[in-house]
Amino acid sequence: MKKRRLLFKYVTPAIISMVSVFLFTIVDGIFVGRGVGTDALGAVNIVFPYVMFFMALVTMFTVGGMTVTAIRIGRGDKADANIAFRHSINMCLVTSIILSLLATLETEPICRLLGATDIFIKQSCEYLFWYGVFFVPCGFFIALCGTLRNDESPVLVSVAVVVSSLCNIFGDWLLIFPFHMGVRGAAIATGVSQCIAVLILLTHFIRKKGILRFGACRLDRDLVRKITVRGLPECVNQFSMPITVVAMNLVLQKYVGRVGVNTFALLSYVVAFAQAVSLGVAEGIQPLFGRAYGEGNRRDLKYYLKWGMAISFVGSLVIVTLLFVMGPSIYLLFNAEKETLCKTVQATHIFSWGFLVQSLVMIITAYLYSTKRSKQAFIINLLRSFVVNLIVIAILPMIFGAGAIWFCFFVYEGIALIVATIMLKRADRRLFSRTKK
Repeated sequence: MKKRRLLFKYVTPAIISMVSVFLFTIVDGIFVGRGVGTDALGAVNIVFPYVMFFMALVTMFTVGGMTVTAIRIGRGDKADANIAFRHSINMCLVTSIILSLLATLETEPICRLLGATDIFIKQSCEYLFWYGVFFVPCGFFIALCGTLRNDESPVLVSVAVVVSSLCNIFGDWLLIFPFHMGVRGAAIATGVSQCIAVLILLTHFIRKKGILRFGACRLDRDLVRKITVRGLPECVNQFSMPITVVAMNLVLQKYVGRVGVNTFALLSYVVAFAQAVSLGVAEGIQPLFGRAYGEGNRRDLKYYLKWGMAISFVGSLVIVTLLFVMGPSIYLLFNAEKETLCKTVQATHIFSWGFLVQSLVMIITAYLYSTKRSKQAFIINLLRSFVVNLIVIAILPMIFGAGAIWFCFFVYEGIALIVATIMLKRADRRLFSRTKK
């Protein structure tokens, strides 16, 4: 009963948070599509890999810090837990500053590198520049969300995310329609909403809740390395989407053209909503994995893994089912042109099945990197982010034609699941064989 309450306490707020994030992403796309046009959706989708690259690096230091912190909390070592937290925050902020400067000073070269043609270049540059302006509060937001889930405040994280989502939705409407600011307005609305979320999260420290505190700390290179290694698998996992988006856009432009790029942009906005549950479960259950490992409690680890996979799969199945039933009605909200709309509905029926397979892979990798099996988690995510996905995306359309591109997601995630299952079984045989911190 205690484990069930803990599972509910941590996973439910995380799922609500991720659903809110993906919901406002969808609404963001609706406003852009209806207020600016279908090409604007394509322009945003082309440059979004850079934004996801930024988020992946910040997530690496956040998850690495979370993992080290959770294990140390589980061992009752509060002082060292605070040191790990402070290192993680500092690493996130430095990364945010560097990538913000690149996004605002080298905007057009980055957009061109990502595949923005003359049709998309103006709006792509506009979106990337203004989003880049807010990278520092965005990075701080990601770092604090992860940290506070480990510091007994998962509900506060959900409140901050939901409020941020609502502010973003209002900001999208205000800046895109009454002020006619186009994709620039969408980027600014997102940045401002994340600033508001940071202010809410900071109340945790103002009220001195939990055990983690801001403060000075000496640079510990070994700890920096440890945080990076622990977070690297999730960083590679985050890279799977931007790398896939770039590869898909290049292949679609080759085989389908402009309509294919816009179809994938629309598809990414809506079908990616199915990731919300899996990401929420993975982020919510990570502190429980870490603490159970720190306590040396193998039974609890198995319990959380079993229920994490079940919740992730069933939740994704429900959302995919809703997309099958309501997909056409949802796509109409984006004001997509008729040809793009028809192709997107057809692609949804194929592409979305990949999320069911992905839902299991994500929980397995979260379990592995949370319990010091970073090497296995890294290999799994490397395969699905840089190797198998690129091979499948390149070869499948070449052999079976342009329509086969929508099967790629299911195929490479299926291969990743087979590898992950094998590695999980082998790694668990040696669980707790090492006790080194």
